[in-house]
Amino acid sequence: MPKRLASITGIQGYVPDYILTNKELEKMVDTNDEWITTRTGIKERHILKEPGKAASDMGKIMVEKLLEKTKTNPDDIELVICCTVTGDMVFPDTANTICYKTGIKNAFGFDINAACSGFLFGLTTGAKFIESGTYKKVIVVGLDVMSSIIDYTDRATCIIFGDGGGAVLLEPDESGNGIIDSVFHGDGSGREFLHMKAGGSLKPPSHETIDRKEHYVYQDGKPVFKAAIKGMVESIKEVMKRNGLTKEDINWLVPHQANIRIIDGVAEMLDFDKEKVMVNIHKYGNTTSGTLPLCLWEWEPKLKKGDKLFLTSFGGGFTWGTTYLKWAY
Repeated sequence: MPKRLASITGIQGYVPDYILTNKELEKMVDTNDEWITTRTGIKERHILKEPGKAASDMGKIMVEKLLEKTKTNPDDIELVICCTVTGDMVFPDTANTICYKTGIKNAFGFDINAACSGFLFGLTTGAKFIESGTYKKVIVVGLDVMSSIIDYTDRATCIIFGDGGGAVLLEPDESGNGIIDSVFHGDGSGREFLHMKAGGSLKPPSHETIDRKEHYVYQDGKPVFKAAIKGMVESIKEVMKRNGLTKEDINWLVPHQANIRIIDGVAEMLDFDKEKVMVNIHKYGNTTSGTLPLCLWEWEPKLKKGDKLFLTSFGGGFTWGTTYLKWAY
């Protein structure tokens, strides 16, 4: 019998309306458009400004549009995975809140926190439920409201991050198209270079943690930069070797949108044709778990059935890896 794979049968992205430009950031911190663009490749990022709105509200829009787009009945969805580091609350999970807000009543949900690698890890997790025959319709959401944990007086981080993401529908496929292989890695020692100091059980919220601004993203850029390029390049090579592929076989490389210099560094080390590298960091910045689905959503019109895609990411923790899939439609 043909092997059952999990294929992406629909994708929907979303970003909030408000656009924070580099010019506007110049009025907030000691920076300028040239400095930001040269170092990150980012020109603007979308920010969720509407009072009372959170991650699940962005997820609601994505999932409702995805269901409409794929003509899927909410009652047929069996599992929803939400990949995020900025869920509505510490608990309950945001996935089940999205289910509630979209009328998905026959599914269970859970969140995955793997920083910028979240969507990639969630995609493979959801695929396993399809491959095993347990479920036939799984939604994986990758999104973040990074503006909620960014210090807009810290130019090292506030220029980088934005809000947004996307959702995909996974269904069984026996034609050979779908998620074929993944290689994932983690190194917990890397957490010292990229983390949020307070808010967890190690350092619960207090007046002191708030006064010290420890509820915002902290990043030591240089070690993260080096580890990101190394991790993504090595995991891509590992997946290529395991599947007998060369760079010429790959139709599209979909890298996490963290920094244009990281994206260019990965492409150069692989000697990969940059025309086949998806890049939209200039419009959205780093949306953490949202970057990969945003890329797939934007490039959807260009993708052809059977195209070979490599999705690769690197996140705080450290977490990193690569997924190889064949586009199903």
